[in-house]
Amino acid sequence: MLKALLRRKPKPAAPIDTATLPEGLRVYAIGDIHGRRDLLDQLLDQIMADDRSRGPADTHVVFLGDLMDRGPDSAGVIDRAIELSETLGGNAHFLMGNHEEVYLAAAEGDEKLVRFFCKIGGRETILSYDISPREYNELSMEELAQRLPSLLPARHLDFVRSFKDRIVMGDYAFVHAGIRPGKNIEEQRPKDLRWIREDFLFDESPHDKLIVHGHSITDDVEECPNRIGIDTGAYMSGMLTALCLEGRERWYLKTGS
Repeated sequence: MLKALLRRKPKPAAPIDTATLPEGLRVYAIGDIHGRRDLLDQLLDQIMADDRSRGPADTHVVFLGDLMDRGPDSAGVIDRAIELSETLGGNAHFLMGNHEEVYLAAAEGDEKLVRFFCKIGGRETILSYDISPREYNELSMEELAQRLPSLLPARHLDFVRSFKDRIVMGDYAFVHAGIRPGKNIEEQRPKDLRWIREDFLFDESPHDKLIVHGHSITDDVEECPNRIGIDTGAYMSGMLTALCLEGRERWYLKTGS
């Protein structure tokens, strides 16, 4: 009780229109991709062209998580992300989403976790690896769980295991799902950062940072005083969105628009 009373309350973030990044820094944050390698390639082309047109900067690319599941080419998305991480080095950042969490858990071969993985779009992820739809359909769930650890490449698993839970730059905090209101960004639990929804989305109180997130699909970008949501349902809408930031400037790049 005393500990809760003494806990430092979050300082209000800068309002959305005055939030800023340090001078010289440019950031492109990419929303949930969900297996759409085609859209990712298109958006990265847009980002590279936009970055060149704006002149020199310390440019960073932040992936907000959920690279896999639902769409047809999760393996291809991970390959492209690895390629980008090798090209950009420390300027490429990857956040752990709830789908990455389940992907890694299912890779251990537990039948219950594999069943849940398939239920939330993992079937499409599995089929993007070296297994045919016919072979997949012929396997029992028990057999699929036994097969999965050898089907998912160690290179992919190791890469996804390296993902972070949060990235903070200037007045912005980048997370996958959101944060638990009333707690500083450093106090947030991984479970909330990867899974939270209504408690975060419906809260209008200021946070210590302006939160940039994916996870919850909207028809278009959702700008609120305390958060910006950029999951525009790429796997079904064809719109993959990037939030672009420099100083106090804010703009968007999108596919299919």
